[in-house]
Amino acid sequence: MQQRASPLNAVPARNQRLSGHARLVFGAAGIRDLYQRAPCRFLFPVAAAGEFPLAVSLTTSGGLTGGDRVSLDIAVDPGARGSVTTQAAEKLYRVLPEEPDIRVETRIAVGDGGRCEWLGQEAILFDGTRLRRRLEADLVGDGALLAVETLVLGRSAMGETFSRGLVHDAWRIRRDGRLVWADGLHLGGDVAEIAARPFGLGGARAMATLVYAGPGAAGYLDLARELAPAPHGGASCLDGIVVLRWSMADAQALREQVMAATAALRAAAFGLAPRLPALWTC
Repeated sequence: MQQRASPLNAVPARNQRLSGHARLVFGAAGIRDLYQRAPCRFLFPVAAAGEFPLAVSLTTSGGLTGGDRVSLDIAVDPGARGSVTTQAAEKLYRVLPEEPDIRVETRIAVGDGGRCEWLGQEAILFDGTRLRRRLEADLVGDGALLAVETLVLGRSAMGETFSRGLVHDAWRIRRDGRLVWADGLHLGGDVAEIAARPFGLGGARAMATLVYAGPGAAGYLDLARELAPAPHGGASCLDGIVVLRWSMADAQALREQVMAATAALRAAAFGLAPRLPALWTC
């Protein structure tokens, strides 16, 4: 008589992990192509008059943890326009020691004469998370990109801290196939101790980067320095790219500065209204 295997002797089930992907192409008449695989989704609210066509990126899982991978591909055809924002802050939860790192990849392609906005809201790092995030942009001719991303080291209003873990945050921007800007932040191990050092983060718990890569970038440097003042901010310009940075102990205060700066820079560079999509304020 054949015995059935006991459930007690069965191999433990592995945790289900996410592998999401979404692709969006803006054409001359609006959205030209769309693909999405859970948990990555795009929503399409009606944009305000005079705004670029708008898409909202979200992850239906409510957050990411060990082994999860999500990637977005955003393209703007030559001469076309498009704005992409995120629905809310992304939560990066604790990753167990035996699990792979969380991976988040955003790839943006802007054709000659195209204009694109990537307006990412905060990525909130929970204690013990391990995140590897990368943004790559390929611009052609005088294609232009305005992009912002923010990292928050724990929700201080909830009494949370990001004391141990890993964050590797990388940017790469190319124009006509030539690398014009590369940037990376790497924090690992005892992050709280590193962040407390004056030559580390100086006690900052939130960091943001805002980039405009496009025609006339050097002409916006004075404005950028006004929008990201010392001691918590700064701006520089090189090779057709103006970069604004902030690092602050108060994540809400940083958010307010980032919102004001992004609104002002999009108005100056793209001729849009000096405001962000309503999702940033609701």
